[in-house]
Amino acid sequence: MNENQIGTEIVKCALEVHKNLGPGLLESTYQACLSYELQMTGLEIMKEHPLPVIYKEVKLECGYRLDLWVEQKVIVEIKAVDALNDIHLAQILTYLKLTENRLGYLINFNTSKIKHGIRRVVNGL
Repeated sequence: MNENQIGTEIVKCALEVHKNLGPGLLESTYQACLSYELQMTGLEIMKEHPLPVIYKEVKLECGYRLDLWVEQKVIVEIKAVDALNDIHLAQILTYLKLTENRLGYLINFNTSKIKHGIRRVVNGL
């Protein structure tokens, strides 16, 4: 599957999770349920995958963790906040740069309509 096809599956699964759970739960709950839905589609998922920073050929463990890394092609950052803001966008853009991935999704499940909480993020590399 290419990145866009994976992205379509991510959005479908996020809609399913939100339809069943609604807003107001912890990020960890949404992460577990979205991971389950994605795995049921046959996609390979890595949860809480550690992401080091390479600085001048030194590998630094800085504590970054990807919420979900789908097929090692698309990053999903899950939130359950009142509103997404610039720091959330900066976070996923950093992850995209460090992994050299092009596509990510910032998903805020704490919305009455999930379509308002899904942000597709593209790294121009």
